[in-house]
Amino acid sequence: MSIAQARRALIGRASAPYRPSGRFAWHFARGKLNRDPVFTALFERGWIPNGARLLDLGCGQGLLAAWLMAATRIWEQGGWPAMWPAPPKSVHVRGIELMLADVERANAALGGSAQFECADIREAGFGSADVVVILDVLHYMDYAAQDSVLRRVRTALDPRGLLLLRVGNAAAGLRFRISRWVDHVVTVVRGHRPGPLYCRSVDEWRAVLECLDFRVEGHPMSAGTPFANVLLVARLGGVTS
Repeated sequence: MSIAQARRALIGRASAPYRPSGRFAWHFARGKLNRDPVFTALFERGWIPNGARLLDLGCGQGLLAAWLMAATRIWEQGGWPAMWPAPPKSVHVRGIELMLADVERANAALGGSAQFECADIREAGFGSADVVVILDVLHYMDYAAQDSVLRRVRTALDPRGLLLLRVGNAAAGLRFRISRWVDHVVTVVRGHRPGPLYCRSVDEWRAVLECLDFRVEGHPMSAGTPFANVLLVARLGGVTS
């Protein structure tokens, strides 16, 4: 199976459980999984290990969990592209999301296959995790709250744990301004009232994480889009020169 065929199969399988929740949930799942490069990158780079306890902060309607489960099924059926590492298996996903409607869609689609709860990540308990994923979330809260969440992520992670944090690079000029405009439009379309955004440059995010003893790699994560997104892959174990 080619990568293109695998992606089509993954999108179909991962979005199918959202059909009973209505056209919006299904179309949103298909559109997001098709256009957002971060989902494919997770498999290409092999960042999530087998058996990981994965904490998805700001999980929305649970697309990451659906994507991982779809990958396992395709692998078991022998349809995985040889160019990708094997997908992670037996991953336990716990998602925390502020919007109740998203949590209800996640639970309706994925049932007991993953755990989803409606809570504010500024206050919710994180428990313990091997991998924490935060995609396009922290800029909605003020800087003090961002720092607090990241400190608690540091505490929750296993000593060999991994944080996957996607942010918009506030130093990216026009592409960043486009990102903010699209963020505003999507917020309105989904029925929410836009509030202030608290953005940082990639260098500023890196400095915050290194102060928490993370080693940080930056990976551009907006291929095929006009955005200024970067995925910060942060591993515990101290800063290296």
